Amino acid sequence: MGTRQAQLKSWVKQVWPYAERDAVEITPVSGDASFRRYFRLDDGQRALIGVDAPPDKENSEPFVRIATEWFAKGIRVPQVIADDLELGFMLLEDFADQQLLPILEQDASDTPYQQALQSLVGIQMLPAVGLPPYDSAVLTREMELFPEWFLGSLLGMSDEQIATQWRPLLDKTYELLIQSALNQPQVCVHRDYHSRNLMPLADGGLGIIDFQDALIGPITYDLVSLLRDSYIDWSDEQVADWVENYRMQMLDTGFALPSDSEFLKQFDLMGMQRQLKVVGIFSRLWLRDGKEGYLKDIPRTFGYLLNAAKRYPEFAELSQALEALIPLMKANEDLNRYPLAPWVTR
Repeated sequence: MGTRQAQLKSWVKQVWPYAERDAVEITPVSGDASFRRYFRLDDGQRALIGVDAPPDKENSEPFVRIATEWFAKGIRVPQVIADDLELGFMLLEDFADQQLLPILEQDASDTPYQQALQSLVGIQMLPAVGLPPYDSAVLTREMELFPEWFLGSLLGMSDEQIATQWRPLLDKTYELLIQSALNQPQVCVHRDYHSRNLMPLADGGLGIIDFQDALIGPITYDLVSLLRDSYIDWSDEQVADWVENYRMQMLDTGFALPSDSEFLKQFDLMGMQRQLKVVGIFSRLWLRDGKEGYLKDIPRTFGYLLNAAKRYPEFAELSQALEALIPLMKANEDLNRYPLAPWVTR
């Protein structure tokens, strides 16, 4: 048992809310893309989750604050049982290990998505206060991960190549995507609302995790995160049906939204912003953090980006530039094991 794990177990024995604190056993469970580590703590009768989030690498204050606020408002996030931000430890309700993703891979029905959309409406109906804004600076900083980590670090383009061949195009693209994002209604945004962060629960509910980076931002952001998921894909027709279902639900709550076609375009453009970010993040997770598992999801995310760019004439130059990257991706020793999906428009 490592030092941090031993410290966590010692802390848990002090804060364990039940009588059997001396019987608590600690077992590692899967982590995520951050420096946080998760442990199942079991006293033989009940289980909770212990989180080790080293304070020099992870700021847990937003997680505790948002979890407490959202839980109090009926959002199905894990209850915070105890926390010590100085130590970097948290004790949480246990949502078990079942992610939504494996269920979706086995069951093509839209029932899980209807539940996920209803839960998303609940989040976006929360008061849009107390969270940082998803403003142009944040949106730009995220998209800059694409040239830095994907074009430069993964595909090997020089700074000069990026500056001469890509910079004017990227600046134009950023401007269009940011304008679309900021013209939408601004709501509570989970920021990573997808099938690996949704947990079907024994009581039939849908648990929501990894919400600590929540912001106030565009109404389509979480929707595109869910429906253009980097880990599983659906037909354009099915996605359009879900988008319209969501739009109608939000109209019923009183939001002023555009027509179905205009809303779908906002959805697509918001997706392009996110996909630029995610392709960069997945590249960084491999190159900087050694997390190879995210490499296989780059082609799907890149495919979403290319398909969306091809739908709208203002992104014709971008779509051509993206297509020109495909031979580089095929020749890349890290990416060539993971081809583009057959649904990518060519």
